[in-house]
Amino acid sequence: MPGEAPYVLFGLWAIAMLVFFVQATQLSCRIEARSPDLVNRTGIPRKAMLFHTVINLKVARDAETQALRRRMIGLLLVVVAGFVLMSVGLFFLRDA
Repeated sequence: MPGEAPYVLFGLWAIAMLVFFVQATQLSCRIEARSPDLVNRTGIPRKAMLFHTVINLKVARDAETQALRRRMIGLLLVVVAGFVLMSVGLFFLRDA
């Protein structure tokens, strides 16, 4: 049915946004490994500290770490923009 095509497109779009989010999370883990105050010394697995790395809390101040941080923020902005665009698309599709 032709009415299903936009929903398949939106599903693929959402998967792409999740891929960007996973990449941002991996960058956050790399940033944490480079930052002495964020290194996990407990040996117990924990979630990525995205909030700390986004607001630059306890993150190493060297140029390479800050470049990784800017790249991570860019990926997170792509994710937010992608979901906003998808929501707008769904809104207009609903009205049609």
